Amino acid sequence: MAQLSSRPPKTRRIRTIALLGIAAALSSPGSAGGQQTNEQLAARCNELGAIYDRYGTRRGEGSGGPDMIRMGAGIDCQKGRYQQGIKALEDLLQRNRISYPPAS
Repeated sequence: MAQLSSRPPKTRRIRTIALLGIAAALSSPGSAGGQQTNEQLAARCNELGAIYDRYGTRRGEGSGGPDMIRMGAGIDCQKGRYQQGIKALEDLLQRNRISYPPAS
């Protein structure tokens, strides 16, 4: 006599389908959990830095000198700490009410 499984066949099928769905969602490159490449992150750093340099930099006498947050974010981006640099630049742009494109 064949040994019977403790679960009915319908329950096993549902479980298998659910596990396959989860595995497919996690492995797809376009999923929400997908990581951006270093090239994409570096481009984002450059984009946000250029926007701030164009619209947020104060020029002229009495401007107060260089923006240390901007300089620190640029250094973070140069050293490959893209997430930190991007976050600092986005915060700086928001604080100065400068609009910027959303991350793609």
